Amino acid sequence: MTRKLLTRRSVLTGLAGAGSGLLLSGCERIVQIPGALAMLESAEKLSEHGQRLVLGQTTPLAREYPRSDIFRNFKANGTTRPQSEDYARLAMTGFSDYRLKVEGMVARPLDLSLEQIRGLPSRTQITRHDCVEGWSAIGEWQGVPVGTLLQMSGVGNGARYLVFQCADDLAGQGLYYESIDLVDAYHPQTIMAYAMNGQTLPIPHGAPLRLRVERQLGYKMAKYVMRIEVVDSFAKFGRGRGGFWEDLGYEWYAGI
Repeated sequence: MTRKLLTRRSVLTGLAGAGSGLLLSGCERIVQIPGALAMLESAEKLSEHGQRLVLGQTTPLAREYPRSDIFRNFKANGTTRPQSEDYARLAMTGFSDYRLKVEGMVARPLDLSLEQIRGLPSRTQITRHDCVEGWSAIGEWQGVPVGTLLQMSGVGNGARYLVFQCADDLAGQGLYYESIDLVDAYHPQTIMAYAMNGQTLPIPHGAPLRLRVERQLGYKMAKYVMRIEVVDSFAKFGRGRGGFWEDLGYEWYAGI
């Protein structure tokens, strides 16, 4: 008998089907379901171990889809337009004054305009976005591989994580941030996306840049990214758990 790997996706499917009382209307609802976080934690350990075991020998890709599968109505989740004055000024000029900073444990810190980022070698991929709420959607993303930015900046010895700092203040609880390790950062499908479905990335979906890390759940894919910091630990950020939702109880590794 083949042992079925417990994943976050299978856990969430079970939770969603457990009864009408568990219907999910937002990420915060997951935190309120008794036992849900414990189940997700168990799934996280198995999922991360499984992916890392395979990754030691190959570089598996998330499934990519034909254009005919792209969703016409791809839900924009979480913040749909940051309310800060700084972001509003950037949006008014079409982000012509936007700068992405790549700093921290790097030999050559980067300070790139959106035009410069669009001029770098890019990757286009049609993938499925899986939300912790239980819904999925397929979309096309174009952007610069995060690995390219790391090669340009020169990652220092001892670095382990990337921390993505964003412009959106979600529900007045603080600026959104997220983190991934270098294994996922160098994965070919991990990109900083500036286009969606053949068009400039819309503001509700994270303009001017959003992270796509296709082998993890949607809450890891930070929108409105302003700065990437290369670090050896994310303990000093937020509550030290590695991300906005992680600080509220979600697990750091959200593999699917």
